[in-house]
Amino acid sequence: MEFKEVIGRRRSIRFYQPWRPVEREKIQIILEAARLCSRAVNADFAKAIVLYRDQLSQEDLDALKTPTTNVQLDTAPVCIVWFADVSAVPRMVQARAPTLKQLVDVGALPPTHGWSHAYVDNVIVPQVLSPIAQDQGTLAFLTAAEASLAICHAVLAAVDEGLGTQLTALNAEAVKRITNHPAEWIPLWGQLVGYPAESWDGGGQRPREPFEQDFFEMRYGNPFTRDPQVVEKLKEAKMIQDPAPHPWRNEEIRYLAQMFGLPL
Repeated sequence: MEFKEVIGRRRSIRFYQPWRPVEREKIQIILEAARLCSRAVNADFAKAIVLYRDQLSQEDLDALKTPTTNVQLDTAPVCIVWFADVSAVPRMVQARAPTLKQLVDVGALPPTHGWSHAYVDNVIVPQVLSPIAQDQGTLAFLTAAEASLAICHAVLAAVDEGLGTQLTALNAEAVKRITNHPAEWIPLWGQLVGYPAESWDGGGQRPREPFEQDFFEMRYGNPFTRDPQVVEKLKEAKMIQDPAPHPWRNEEIRYLAQMFGLPL
């Protein structure tokens, strides 16, 4: 699938085929995509634990639920629990940033830009990483932001593999009890993964606010003007798709409700 179409096809899928497992290969592909995301100082901020619905007790499955996740957790075969590891930067400081030095060694951080092992040791570690590690607010913000880049890769990889996916909240206490994750790992999202029981496009592309409301040039208040020709090009590339709702969406939901015994 072309990249623009992957972006265009992404939906938060809420109805899954509970009888159809997800191939282990596809789960690995999702994790591999997350591993290759952009990440500050080449640190391993994102961590994940893969949960399989059929290997959880009903008690544990119910404990993970929040008011918005009941049906999805009952039907999605896989839930990848994503964490932000707040120990990533402190470990970098303690070890003198070895993964950052790797970028120097392979030429990703070139000497033309001032990079060297000495620069990492004498400037980056004491003046950049150490202050971040000592400020809990900055550390938590940076770690969550960096881990979220990996999660974005994971979501798009799932779409590219023909899967349905959704990021959803989970009960943090239940996550801790079930996964026994380290205290330094902050739960961010559960990524549900499975084959859609609803149409792959979930009834159409979701509504968004006007483009110029979010994007600006040079300074706030000067909107980045949207070019209609670019919009048409993106429609041809299937990045911009038919908006929700499709005329048959309510009927689809009605039949899905009957299939799963859900209220309307």
